[in-house]
Amino acid sequence: MNWILVGASLFASNIGSIHFVGLAGSGAASGIAIGLYELNAMYILLILGYLFVPVYIASGVFTMPEYLKRRFGGQRIQISLAVLALLVYIFTKISADLYAGAIFMEQSLNWNIYWSIMLLLAVAALFTITGGLTAVIWTDFIQTIIMLLGATILMIISFVKVGGFSAMVEQYPLAIPNSTLYGNTTCGKPRDDYMHLFRDPKTGDLPWPGLLGLSINSVWYWCSDQVIVQRALAGKTYDHAKAGTIFCSYLKILPLFLLVFPGMIARILFPDTVGCVDPEICKAVCGSETGCSNIAYPSLVINLMPYGARGLMLAVMMAALMSSLTSIFNSSSTIFAMDIWTRIRKQASELEVMIIGRVFVIILVVISVIWIPVVRMSQGSELFVYIQEVSSFMQPPICCIFILGIFWSRVNEMGAFYGLIAGMVMGMVRFIWEYSYQVPSCMENKPDPRPAIIKNIHYLYYAVFLFFFTGLVAVVISLLTKPIEPRCLERLTFWTRHSTKPRLDIDEWNAMGTKKEPDVSKEIADGKTELQPINEETKPSDDVVEEPKEMNSVPENKVESDLKADDESTLMKNDEESELPVVIIEQDSKVIKGKKPILRRILNWVCGIEDYNKYELSTHKIQVQDMLSIHEYPKWQIVSNVLSVLVMVIAMVFFGYFA
Repeated sequence: MNWILVGASLFASNIGSIHFVGLAGSGAASGIAIGLYELNAMYILLILGYLFVPVYIASGVFTMPEYLKRRFGGQRIQISLAVLALLVYIFTKISADLYAGAIFMEQSLNWNIYWSIMLLLAVAALFTITGGLTAVIWTDFIQTIIMLLGATILMIISFVKVGGFSAMVEQYPLAIPNSTLYGNTTCGKPRDDYMHLFRDPKTGDLPWPGLLGLSINSVWYWCSDQVIVQRALAGKTYDHAKAGTIFCSYLKILPLFLLVFPGMIARILFPDTVGCVDPEICKAVCGSETGCSNIAYPSLVINLMPYGARGLMLAVMMAALMSSLTSIFNSSSTIFAMDIWTRIRKQASELEVMIIGRVFVIILVVISVIWIPVVRMSQGSELFVYIQEVSSFMQPPICCIFILGIFWSRVNEMGAFYGLIAGMVMGMVRFIWEYSYQVPSCMENKPDPRPAIIKNIHYLYYAVFLFFFTGLVAVVISLLTKPIEPRCLERLTFWTRHSTKPRLDIDEWNAMGTKKEPDVSKEIADGKTELQPINEETKPSDDVVEEPKEMNSVPENKVESDLKADDESTLMKNDEESELPVVIIEQDSKVIKGKKPILRRILNWVCGIEDYNKYELSTHKIQVQDMLSIHEYPKWQIVSNVLSVLVMVIAMVFFGYFA
């Protein structure tokens, strides 16, 4: 896919119903601090494009557990992370997205929550089962346009209704519910630091030192989560993949204006419902005794949008939910099929793997629907904060292992595995401890029963602790045990991403032990290395169409000149000149006269397959070679670097202005 589709798909996969409901709700509850997640992502996306994606592409992996399998060997880490990722998707992402969408539908359409959920799941599953990743990415692209259009219209109407940005800033601290205004309580008053991104380390709901923990969670999400990384790897070249991450970085400016500020306006316009704190009133308004800030965005749609435009906003929410669910369904099916099923059925055919992945989507649907009542009962007053809190107990250990694996060659399988397990145990201890207590609401005027260690250690601080605790265990164990043979790490670390040397299979190296040094040339001949050099003298297969001599006698430099017609072809030529090893899965090359039919060329463009006119190379060879190459064209590189610096400057301006 080209960079526009990659960037739009990254943005649409990220912005789901959780953001429309959760970001606006947190904006209504406490101001703009929640926007730190969006602005911080502008930097993390650049880290994805510049540091992580080139390693993933050069290593030739399709899933994140597969990368860890090649990096560390064995199956413990790969399978553990695959299972963990699926559990995270089911019990947080899918369920939370569905519940957030249900809140919107309940408020705006008065639909039955479970029939709405079933309809949404059916449509999302249909997209994924029938279309796969290509259909999902194109759906994301179209839905991004719909989301931005609808959200922009509502943002403009909201600012006009409240009197502009300055009026919003002035009126927000006055948005106090009547139960507080005319009662004997201070509950329900807006925070004094509502227009500050960086808040007090002790009393702030998002303390500024916690930005480090926030960044750790974001690195996991943007740089090692299958749902997101799969979009970046769909770029037809590394240039397009990196440009897509930069494009998405610019798009991440929008949520602060499209979602957070409108959430604050919703509290100004509807203080007794959106800002309610009385448990009885809240129960009647939204069904939750802990607060109704999550209905901020639906309240704007219902009360401000004209009747015709409400349908557009319903489409916006449907688009957000569909893009998020289809992304998760597609990535989950890929992880299950590639990382779990192929371990159970080692001789599974390609057709079997595809069918199993599609069937697993149905299983996800069933489990997610069953889990919805649990999410509904445990949902607090700020859904987005709840999701980030749970993530802080689960994501830092995974983030740490990925960072160590990519940037430190000395870490081995034993260190990574036990570090991951130790971090996950500590995270689950805090998670269980945290949610074994019920925090009383402000209006109840009861003491907080939680231990001081939980009350005083913010979840973002705990994320930092988990990250360094995991790293300490992994580093110590790695240094005390045998290192990985350097020849097994070619193109698997950031420092070896440009290597053209054959890579040894780490499991075979471990099986050989230290009794003898392996003969690399023999390994290549036997096909035991991960990569093999191109054999230019390979005989054509029987189905090659023979052409007249004048066609076959075209000079090599003429072919190369024709191949310069597009980026990928030039990239292939450069790779051959640099002797980058590639895998030749099948030699089915054909030389075809004339151009393909127009419909076939359109279909190839949609699927990311280039049209080489007369000289059509092997499809397998093109796909694998593009996948392995991280060559950058000078013009693309310069433009990307300039745009990256510019987006960092823009982010710094926002940080400084709203500090």
